[in-house]
Order: sequence, then C-alpha cells, then structure tokens
Amino acid sequence: MKAVIFEEHGPVSNLKVADLPRPEPAQGQALVRVRAVALNGFDPMILARIPGINTPLPMIPGGDIAGEVVAYGPDSAIAGIPIGTRVLVDPLVGNTGVFGETVRGGACEFVAVPAINLVPLPDAVSFEDAAALPIAYGTAYRMIRERGKIAAGEKVLVLGATGGVGVCSVQLAKLAGAEVAAATSSATKAKQLRAIGVDHVINTSEADFVKATQALWGKPRVFDEGGGADVVVNFVGGDDWPRALRCVRRGGRVLTCGATNGYDPKTDIRFIWSFEISIVGSNCWSRGDLVDLLDLVAQGRLKPQISSVRPLEELPVSLQELIDRKVFGKAVLRVA
Repeated sequence: MKAVIFEEHGPVSNLKVADLPRPEPAQGQALVRVRAVALNGFDPMILARIPGINTPLPMIPGGDIAGEVVAYGPDSAIAGIPIGTRVLVDPLVGNTGVFGETVRGGACEFVAVPAINLVPLPDAVSFEDAAALPIAYGTAYRMIRERGKIAAGEKVLVLGATGGVGVCSVQLAKLAGAEVAAATSSATKAKQLRAIGVDHVINTSEADFVKATQALWGKPRVFDEGGGADVVVNFVGGDDWPRALRCVRRGGRVLTCGATNGYDPKTDIRFIWSFEISIVGSNCWSRGDLVDLLDLVAQGRLKPQISSVRPLEELPVSLQELIDRKVFGKAVLRVA
C-alpha cells in the first residue's frame, strides 16, 4: 500500500511516499480503507521529535482518520458495523496513545485499528468533514460544552483562535449563543474569523488584546461583576497566561486544554483570588463527544473549517503550511 512515512526525526524533507505491506487486522482489530486523513498541531512536533514521546519508526503521520471498513480480524466484528460501513476512527488507542503520535497514523491507504474505535458516519457527513473532527474539534467540544458549559449571552474571548481547536471553540461558542471576541495576529485570518461569525476580531499585530478586550467589555472590578469577559479560552499559555487574567470578570472562568506557547508561565495569583476566577482544565474527548459532533455536522449546524484538501502525496506541503501558520482550521489529505 501507499503511505507517507519518515524514518528519522527531523525536517519536512524527511517525509517520503513509500510502498508498505498492507496490514492484516489482528484479533480485536478492523481494517479500514482510508479515504481522508487530517493533520494536527502535534504532527510537526512528532516529526521533529518530542523528548519523552516514544514514536515508532518508520512513522506514518495523521491522527484523524475516516474511511470504510473492509475487513475484521478473528472474532473482531462489531454488531451493527458491517463491512463496507463508512466510519470515523476514534484516535485514542486504549493505554497506548494516539494515532500519529505514539501509534502509526492514517496517512496511508489502509490502517488496522481497534474495532471498538469505529464510529459510523451519518450519510450527510463527507469523509473530509469527518476527518477534520476528532482531535481538534473533539478537544474543543469537551472544553467548550462539557467542561466550560458556555451559555447563551456570555462574553467569550478566544486566544489562538485560528487553528483547529481555536476555530472550533469559536464555532461552538457562537452555536451556544455567546458573544465572541477572537484574537489573531494575521489580517487574512481576521477576515476568515469574521466570515465564520465572530463578533469582535482582535488583531494582536495592531492592538493589545488586554486593552482591546477591556475596551469591548469593560475593565474587571473586584466588587463589580459588570466588567470583563465571562470566559477566556486560553490554551496558548506562555507570556499571555498572566495577561489574559486581566480580561476575566469577577466570578468568570478560564478554560485551557493546552499550552502551545509554553506550559510554565509566571502567574499573578492575586487575580485568581481577588476576582474569584475559576481555572477549568480540559483534556481530550469522549466517544460521545465525537458522536455529538457528527450529529451537529449532519444537521448542518456545524461546518468544519477546512483550510485545504490535497492528495496524500502532498502531505509535506500541508505540513509545511501548518508549520508556517498558514492553516485556518484543518488541513485534510484525500486518499484515492
């Protein structure tokens, strides 16, 4: 079968198209004919090598997989999911890790996966839209809906709003009826944010996001709940972590599911106690979250934002765009 692999960690030039043996599904596994696979923010980091992460080599990137069931291993067939069913693959592999990170991913024609990870696709959901969902949209769904419980009328600031998690956070907050401000440093991406319904775009190359947020919603006051954002979505971390606390109203909350700009920033604890701010962490997704997302897409209430759809062989181009921060939403590869 055709696959995109890297045999050594390093630059994008280490990626190549290879001919590998078609996998045989073992007991408990299903064989999926891959039709679409999406990239994520961790793909460039895995290629470059993350210390402490055991990546099998040669490695196949791609954690978000959609395709068709073509076979089952011995005693592995799942009731209600016959051969030929269009499916999404939950990227979480038991205690082993995640496809594309610690388990070979889906940038290939066939992949053997745990049969219990199969999620049937509604007829109205394309392979490309399905592949855009699991890791980024699943993470955002849990953070916004399950952990953050964002509600209609709330004022929400989203930092790092143009990647997969950020875009979905914006979309889900708007779907909940919130008033949304989103931060980006790109004029082009600012236009794209407005196009998906963001109420207020803050271009951080031109304005300070703290001052801009306070100009929109007022300066938070210790004894007044009227000023500031109800919710700040901050999976950026780094130097923006302590500054973002200045945007949160008394009794408000900060939602986080990552730390793309640094995991150990300084913080000013005085803001947390004085303004009674709740820090809410969120990690990964549940199977039910993926089913809910598929239903939202099938109903036409949510449209995954896909930056590009390219043939599998052009994965290095999409990965370089991800590194260069040219991707708005998700980069998807179509597998012929």
